[in-house]
Amino acid sequence: MFALTFLGTSASVPSAARNHPALLLEAAGERMLIDCGEGTQRQLLRSGAGFRRLDRILLTHAHLDHVLGIPGLFSTLGLRQTSDAMTIHGGPGTLDIVIRMLAGLWGAGRAPIAVQFAPLSEGPVVDAGDFTIDCFPVRHRDTDSFGFSFQSPARRHLLPDRLSALGVPDGPARGELAAGRAITLEDRRTIDPEDVLGPPSGGKKLVVIGDTETTEGLAKSVADADLLVIEATFLDRDAPTARDYGHLTAAEAARFAAANNVRQLVLTHLSGRYEDDEILAEAARFFSNVRIAADFDRIAV
Repeated sequence: MFALTFLGTSASVPSAARNHPALLLEAAGERMLIDCGEGTQRQLLRSGAGFRRLDRILLTHAHLDHVLGIPGLFSTLGLRQTSDAMTIHGGPGTLDIVIRMLAGLWGAGRAPIAVQFAPLSEGPVVDAGDFTIDCFPVRHRDTDSFGFSFQSPARRHLLPDRLSALGVPDGPARGELAAGRAITLEDRRTIDPEDVLGPPSGGKKLVVIGDTETTEGLAKSVADADLLVIEATFLDRDAPTARDYGHLTAAEAARFAAANNVRQLVLTHLSGRYEDDEILAEAARFFSNVRIAADFDRIAV
């Protein structure tokens, strides 16, 4: 299961209700941030999540509204004398900006906590066993931007009726079958896992896309997602402005979700020039299972 807490849902200018972009993702005991806009550490506290046990930060790109919270967070973690190393994942250009930002405050290689930098390229990022993270390139105003796909594997479960019918006793034998290994019973019958395992079920796919000027080329990465989180900075009536600033409209995001068999759509990176109801109404014309993210919303996948 993936658990999301929206810590910041504004576009580049925050409002009284919306902080700069940041998203907390919890999965299989790991906690990570996707982007870290200004004030993220405060949002972590206000949400009740706290900032202990943060394993990594995944950066969509290096625009300041997505990275300026890193120094403050690191300063606080340093004061708390955390011994955990933080890994920051980002495109090479993104990491260069973050490294220079940290060096400008504390000197080269002297951040308040141990930090590792992991440059992104298209493909696998992390294989944690219970889930994987992949990244894919996104076009946004000449930045080296990336989106992220999180997947938990589908699992096959033993079928009690089949186990009983075949006379498989409780205990280690069933564990062997669940692990995909054949067993031999006392009467010398061989039971193959395929005889007692049901079809795959339970796998989930979450996709998070930050700022993007187009959905072109993203379909393969998004197809069949259980949840897509994506920006919707403008409405269609301001599509020319959206193009100028490298962003999507709510209608574009919704049409994209509908065309790629997405199950649920969550819109974020929202401009204060619009009311939430306007954004939701435009998107709902093209995709029904859509919601507008608000700061501190929690969603489980």
